[in-house]
Order: sequence, then C-alpha cells, then structure tokens
Amino acid sequence: MSKLLRCQLICLFALLLAASAVAQTPPARVQHVFIVSLDGGKPAVMHQSPMPFLNARVAEGAVTWQAQTVFPSITLVSHTSMLTGVGPDKHKIMWNDWVPQRGLVEVPTVFALAKKARLSTALFAAKEKFNHLNRPGDVDGFAVLDDKAPALARVVAAYIIERKPNLCFIHFADSDSAGHRYGWGSPEQIQSFADEDAGLQILQEAITAAGIADSSIVIVSADHGGHERTHGTKSPEDMTIPWIAWGAGVEKGKTIEAAVTTYDTAATALWLLGIEVPKEWDGKPVESAFVSVK
Repeated sequence: MSKLLRCQLICLFALLLAASAVAQTPPARVQHVFIVSLDGGKPAVMHQSPMPFLNARVAEGAVTWQAQTVFPSITLVSHTSMLTGVGPDKHKIMWNDWVPQRGLVEVPTVFALAKKARLSTALFAAKEKFNHLNRPGDVDGFAVLDDKAPALARVVAAYIIERKPNLCFIHFADSDSAGHRYGWGSPEQIQSFADEDAGLQILQEAITAAGIADSSIVIVSADHGGHERTHGTKSPEDMTIPWIAWGAGVEKGKTIEAAVTTYDTAATALWLLGIEVPKEWDGKPVESAFVSVK
C-alpha cells in the first residue's frame, strides 16, 4: 500500500468517526429547561392544597405522583442526586448542611455538562447548603435567597426575562420549613404549597414574557416527602415525590407509568437540551412523557 493511499484511508476513517459522533449526538428538543423543586413536596399533602396553577399544568402536561427520591431522603443528598444524575453512593454527599470545609460536589453536575455544550445556566435556592453544588464555572447565575416562594420567584423572573437561561433550577423551601415547624399536612404547610403555587405562576409568566414559552419545558418535582415533623427514612411517606412536566413537546394529560427516580430529572434535562447523557449516570430520561417518543 502506497503512503498516499494509506494517508487517504486514515483521513477517510477519521471523517467516518467524526460523522458517527455527530450522528450519535441527540437532537435538542427544546432550548430551555426549568427545574423547580418544592422542598418537602409530599404528593398526599399537595393534593389537599389549593394549587390551581399547578393543577392546570398537570392537566395539560405529564405527571407521576409515585416518583421516588434517594435514601437518605434529606434535602442536600436528594438535590445532589437530582442535579448530578447519580445516587449518593457516587456523588458522596451524605450530609445536609452548608459545611464549607467539606468542599464542593466532586462529580459533574447537569450544569457542568450544559456549560460544556455552550449553554447558559442558573441556580436559585432558598437554602445555603446549595453552595455545595456551585462549582466554579458551572453556573452563570447563582443566588441563595432566604425568601418566601413568591418573592424568590420574582427575583428569578427578572433573571429569566433578561438572560433567558437554557438550564435553570429553582428551589422553593416554604413547604419544608412549614413541615418541620408545624407538621406535614398541617394547615400551615397546606398554605405553604399555595404560596409555592403562586411562585410557579410567576415563573411561568416570566417564561412567557421572555418570549421563550414555545421552546421551554418546566419540570416540577421535590427532594423528599415527610411525616409528622420530619423525614429521612425509607418509608413511602418520605420517599415518594411528584414529577410533573409541561411545555413544548410534553404529552398532554399523560400519566407516566414508568418508574421515575429523582436522578432521572438531570438525565431528562440533558436529553431535552440535546446533550448526551453520561453512560455512568444512574438517571435515564423520562422519554415517555414526551410526544416525540413513540
């Protein structure tokens, strides 16, 4: 074989490999994904709460009220799984407070992979412990805001209208705070879900005002449920969470039959944005929630 022919074959092989890589890259289904977590969002209590905005979105979107969180069913552990696509055995965050000396999450977050794909990212939370997920360079907009859901939502709304992030996570803590203080299912917690419902409406109005509603999907879930004034066990009361999606390409009125775990949220966000889901992730996209998947 001549040197020229060998070079030509090598070049052809390289081109085929490149074409294969491009072909395997999933197409983006939307340009914007918003993940909202209702801290302590126990489905049984949410059903008792006046949440007209969310209930209307459930009717026009896809839902399972039987999704599962990870164990231990506590805020930082669960949210880390929600935003890294892996269980606690892999992300190694097993504590539940902001402890600076413990450092930052060591596995890549969904934000890191979005940034690698040249997308814009943001994270807004109501608890300081989310600083453990703020790895340098991963999140364009980050803020911890100790506010009630409507006030926090108004801050996020201004950011959405101005920046139009491709991937944005928003955390409401009202329902968890009320659960710990008054009990899961208490009148005070029921009202806190109503306040979070108002926050959800503010966020959706901002997405519409930003002109991106037709290219956006909102996913609403939770980190854990609860019982009495606590959570963290393997009981269904603590482990069962909602998983709700609405927006562009979501199958309307869909009851999701597939099992959904909190780390599937990160995988679904990447899939929707056209980013390959890492093979080592535990999470898988909840594809059955979307009309483009048969």
